[in-house]
Parts: sequence; C-alpha cells; structure tokens
Amino acid sequence: MADAEMDKTAAPTPPTPAPAAKPRPGLGPAPAGEALPPPSARVGPLRWLRENLFSPWYNALLTLLALWLLYAVGKGVVSWALTEADWAVIPPNLKLLLVGFYPEGELWRVWTVLYVLLGLLGVSAGLWGGLLREAAVIVGSAVALLLGLLLLAGWGERLLVGGLVLTLGGGLALGWLVRAQGRGHPRRVQRWKRALIALWLLLPVAVVLLLGGLPLLQLKSVPTTQWGGLLLTFALAVVSIVLCFPLGVLLALGRQSSLPVIRWASIVYIEVIRGVPLVTVLFMASLMLPLFLPGGWRVDHVVRAITAFTLFTAAYIAENVRGGLQAIPRGQIEAAQALGLGPVLTTVLIVLPQALRAVIPANVGQFIALFKDTSLVFIVPLMDFLGIALDVIENPKWGGPAREMLLFVALVYWLFTYFMSHMSRKLERALGVGER
Repeated sequence: MADAEMDKTAAPTPPTPAPAAKPRPGLGPAPAGEALPPPSARVGPLRWLRENLFSPWYNALLTLLALWLLYAVGKGVVSWALTEADWAVIPPNLKLLLVGFYPEGELWRVWTVLYVLLGLLGVSAGLWGGLLREAAVIVGSAVALLLGLLLLAGWGERLLVGGLVLTLGGGLALGWLVRAQGRGHPRRVQRWKRALIALWLLLPVAVVLLLGGLPLLQLKSVPTTQWGGLLLTFALAVVSIVLCFPLGVLLALGRQSSLPVIRWASIVYIEVIRGVPLVTVLFMASLMLPLFLPGGWRVDHVVRAITAFTLFTAAYIAENVRGGLQAIPRGQIEAAQALGLGPVLTTVLIVLPQALRAVIPANVGQFIALFKDTSLVFIVPLMDFLGIALDVIENPKWGGPAREMLLFVALVYWLFTYFMSHMSRKLERALGVGER
C-alpha cells in the first residue's frame, strides 16, 4: 500500500495544454504566448459618413436637407462670382487697401518689415516646431493666396510677394537644419533660441521706428495720418492685444485683492467700462481727451484709438481671468502655503498659470472681437481696411456700391479671425484644456 502511494506521488502531472492560437486575418494563427495588437481605431470614410451623417433616419433627413440648402444658396453665389461679378475693382486698389496713403517712395519699409517678420517666423517655426510650424504653413498659404490675387497686377508686386513665400520657406529650412545639427550640441540650439527671443522682443520697436521714420538714420518721417488699410488695422489690433492682456490680468487680480481700495477701484473701472459701448469710448478718446490736456499737447490719433481699444478690452479680459481664478480649488492655494510659498509666488507660479490656461477660449474670443472692432475707427479720422474699402466704393469710377469689394473685405476679416480661432484650438489641445 505504501508502494502504491509512492507511485501516485511520483507520477508526473500531465502538462496543461496551451490554448489554441487564434487565427489572424491574412496572417495565419498567432504564435503561442504572443499578445494580439489592439483593434484599430481608424474609421473609413464610408463608415464615418454612415455613423455621423446618415444614422439614424432623422440624421439622414437633416443631412439631405442641409445639402439641398447649401446647393440652392451656393449655386447662385458661385454663378454670380464666376459670371456676373466684376473683380477688376480689387487689383488696382490693392495697394490702397493694404497700406492706405503710405508714400509710394517709402513702401520699401513695409516690404522690409514683412520680409523680416516672415524670416523670423520661418526660422522660429523650424527650430521650435509644433504650433509655430503650423502657423508658418498657414501664413505661407495666405501669402500664396495673395499672390494669386495679384495675377492682374504688375510683375514687381508678384515678385515681391513670391519672395515672401521663399523667405518663409528658407527660414523654415534654416531652423530645421539648426535643430537637426544641434541634437548633439544642445547649447548651440539654446543660443539660437535665445537670439530669436531677443529679436522678437526688439521687433516691435524696430517696426515702429522703421515705418514711422527716424531722423537719426535719415529716414523720412511718415505720420500716422498717412497710415491706413490693413497696415493700420494690424497696428491697432496687435498693439491693443499686447497691452490689454496684462492690464486685464492686473484688474482681475485687483478685483480679488484683500485691500478694499484696490478691490473697489478695480470693480468700479470694470463695471463702468463694460457699461458703455465701444463707440462711446472711441469718441471720448478722439474728441474729449484733448479737452483735458494742456494747451500745447496733442496726442496722435492712432495712439488715442489704441488707448480706447486697450482700456475697453482690458475690462472684459479681467472678467474672463476672474472666472479662471475662481475655478482654482482652494486646496491648491493651501498646498502652496504649506510648501512655504508667499502670496506673490503662489499667485504667479500656482494660481495664475492654471487660471489663464482655463480661459484661453474666452480670451481668444475677446481678441477676435477686438480685431473686428478695429473697423469702428472709420468714424474717427482714421482710414482702416474697411474705411478704405468704403472710400473705394464711393468712387464714381467704379459705378457706386460694389458688392465685390465688401465680399473681399469680409473674406480677409474671416481669414484672420479663423486663423486666430484655429491656433487657439491647437493651443488648447496642446495644453490639455478641459481634459485634466
């Protein structure tokens, strides 16, 4: 009996059979122990159409109705644009639309600014990549579109605009080359980046001095009364955006301050500015501001308009940022205090970055509104992009009102606002807004 028990103990346990390998379509059975790849998340075009546009039945009905409406409206618009519209009004007035009454002999300054700007953008995009590279591609496409609009213009303009595309492409190639060669020499790449940041910081001052003139460099002074068109629109929008954002952040922090004087001063400013229309602020800056200045003082009209846009938009930016500040949990501040951070460092390093990230959509929307609101300066003695277009329309040479000109102006505004919106969505996705 003992021998039988020993025989049972010594008997080897039969091996567990391995599970049968599952066949793989087109590849045969998978080897034993090999993990199968996850299912593909890619969706074909037909499946996407079926899932998003034609399922269930009421979605299919709405899709067909929308297609019919687009066809009914688009057919007439396309037919008018290709057969009836007279687009000849745009090329002869393109210089007027872009730079206004800027002197003909000084236009080389504008071209120099554009070449430097696109060159810096190209090198920066090639060196940093990411959002800058995508922005450079979109800007290059817009410049190429402008080149297409110049088909009826002279060869000089076409060569200059084509040179802008080449400058942007050359900058991209140079930045990519520096980035590729600097993988083994990171200090070289850091030097290039520091130099580019310094150039970007110096660029606004150089642009103002170059376009406005500098007697020390024997550059003829060009007063801002001769600026106009898209040049003036960009100057108003860019400078106002750069100035209103930090002012809005300071107002939001002031409204959250524990000091009653700062808090109530911020509240009064924000509520007063938000309670009046922008046109009123523009009239105040243009007509009433000189009444409060000493007799010999005169403020430039462009400076007045920039001041009005900055003060008006800063109030709305402040409310957007205040919403972001209130969204930060109290535990974040308590954790920073537990680490020994003071109120200033807590705000700058912990609270403010999270708040600004959360309000990117609202702030970009406000910047887009500011860019479009610059068209209101035609009510004061400034000729922006829309003001020049209206002046061309009233010219008897073109037979009165021209729908073609207004459509062109609307297209230009839409292109720039869509670019801002598109880059905002890319920035939100890169920073994970709404995801964590």
